[in-house]
Amino acid sequence: MHGDVVAMVTLPPVHRLYSSDAADAADDEAWMRHALALASRAEAEGEVPVGAVLVGADGRVLADGWNRNIAEHDPSAHAEVVAMRAAGRTLGNHRLLGTTLYVTLEPCPMCAMTMIHARIRRVVFGAADPKTGAAGSVFDVLGDRRHNHRVAVAGGVLAGEAGARLRDYFRRRRAAPRS
Repeated sequence: MHGDVVAMVTLPPVHRLYSSDAADAADDEAWMRHALALASRAEAEGEVPVGAVLVGADGRVLADGWNRNIAEHDPSAHAEVVAMRAAGRTLGNHRLLGTTLYVTLEPCPMCAMTMIHARIRRVVFGAADPKTGAAGSVFDVLGDRRHNHRVAVAGGVLAGEAGARLRDYFRRRRAAPRS
């Protein structure tokens, strides 16, 4: 998911791909700003700037994460997975019922399936990923009716800011001299 993203697709603001409670929309931008701050932390640590925050049904942060693939030598250490693992430890449960996951980039298929297995209620993402997006851009893993659980999706929250951050990161990376 977090490899070279050549072009970011900007969805209309808060594009509802699937059903979502109208009351949820009020907090989406604030939580996405939190996820963007985590993306900055990832970038400062030499990772692709993607951040995620998992919020419980009570509206409190259960866990957050940012890309850790490079630092942990772990191809599965995407921001979403890092946050879900931490939340599972916090709750003492692999099921993350009633939670909402905010992430700055549309989830990849691996992260989307992890959300389904964890029974995440809702995912809100910033920028769409035209290469590996699994929340409707390329694949529709989260909404596939063959799964026994579907995750509600809201995309495009602060998409301009999230997409610009990723574009700038990859532009700088491509311009840097290779060793």
